[in-house]
Amino acid sequence: MNYTTRADETSHHRAIGEAARDDKTLIGYATLAASSHNTQPWLFKREEDAICILPDLNRRCPAVDPDDHHLYASLGCAAENLLIAGRAAGLSGRCSYDAASSGVRLEFEATAPLRSDLFAAIPERQCSRTGYDGSALSDDELSKLVEAGQGEGVSVMLITDRDRMETIAEFVARGNKTQFDDSEWKRELVTWIRFNSREAASSGDGLYGPVMGSPSVPRWLGRIAMHFGFSADKQNAKDHKHIMSSSAIAVIHSESNDKKHWIEAGRCYQRLALQATALGLRNAFINQPVEVAALRSEFAQFLGLGERRPDLVVRIGRGPEMPRSPRRPVDDVIVRGGDSR
Repeated sequence: MNYTTRADETSHHRAIGEAARDDKTLIGYATLAASSHNTQPWLFKREEDAICILPDLNRRCPAVDPDDHHLYASLGCAAENLLIAGRAAGLSGRCSYDAASSGVRLEFEATAPLRSDLFAAIPERQCSRTGYDGSALSDDELSKLVEAGQGEGVSVMLITDRDRMETIAEFVARGNKTQFDDSEWKRELVTWIRFNSREAASSGDGLYGPVMGSPSVPRWLGRIAMHFGFSADKQNAKDHKHIMSSSAIAVIHSESNDKKHWIEAGRCYQRLALQATALGLRNAFINQPVEVAALRSEFAQFLGLGERRPDLVVRIGRGPEMPRSPRRPVDDVIVRGGDSR
């Protein structure tokens, strides 16, 4: 299968409804969720009237995500997609953190189907790592985004003030400097970059070069280009331009710093991103201020969050569609029998 075919699979709806409530279809929707570096760090275990989402620790990113925060937030993103798709198929779901498996358990029961705007947006949502047009969001748009980003013990702060956005750009720049000075961070990032369409199609995961605004090139050339042209200064210039072209910055933050709330933060981000997509808006992560532990508490203080943890930072605005990231086949993420990987 070539890259275009695989990527296009993410941009259309599957058959769903009372005649097609098979859990494989629902899991397919779940895999379209966001994940750090597009690692897709999830496994799905099917049980009677339930689906469990388990962390795939083989897909950890210990350099950028040493406490696995982003990994568990990714599980929450997948869980939210699954719940929304289940509702469209006539299945009402309940989501809970399962400490025994360190995963998410979703239990379902029959209900009337509801195809919401968020469900319609699932195949269209993407992280658009490009510039936006800087136009202001309406009060209605801001209200819908705030409502979508609220959860149990988790809230979202929307920032539209240009001076505060400038300060956030400064935090991002400081985070970039720390990360670029870390050889393990750079090594880890390179392992998840897919420099050309053949790599992206073969792996079905990772960061495809054109998704990030880079050309599709052979891996050997891409590695050379990164070695000589990939720097904190260049990334800071790009990030500053992108941040200041945005309409708003969303910061998702939690009352407690634990896996349960990390998962809930992921659910809130996924709803926020789907609502943005339904409104015709783009979004992209700028998580450097929360990924660098030494910056996180200072960032929280700047935001006035007190002891709450800032989980995810997202820029939102109107911009062009970017190439889509592929996904691994659904069969590859379903746990069978005693297999727990």
